[in-house]
Amino acid sequence: QVQLVESGGGLVQTGGSLRLSCAASGRTFSNYAMGWFRQAPGKEREFAAAINWSGSSTYYADSVKGRFTISRDNAKNTVYLQMNSLKPKATAVYYCAADSAYRSSRYWWTASYNYDYWGQGTQVTVSS
Repeated sequence: QVQLVESGGGLVQTGGSLRLSCAASGRTFSNYAMGWFRQAPGKEREFAAAINWSGSSTYYADSVKGRFTISRDNAKNTVYLQMNSLKPKATAVYYCAADSAYRSSRYWWTASYNYDYWGQGTQVTVSS
């Protein structure tokens, strides 16, 4: 079992930045690829970014590429999502998730059903 706790959400103006953190406990953190998803009101949960177990490989949704950066610190059992140049459409609850399986392609990180564990989410609100 892995427990995930997100933090760092809040209210920010358009163009601002936030850094989300996801602290993991339980099983060995470095055994898992990690992903960030988001869910806006009335919409389905969507993929934002993912990172492999070592941090050597990342993958981003087109909607966040160039503005969001995912990273991890295995010594601290934490994954981060740095979000820059935020827009109102980024308003959502952001979730981190852990994937225990080896994936032949980074594409499979985009599918929420491939993740074994989820955090409770942190709210991000971008005001216009």
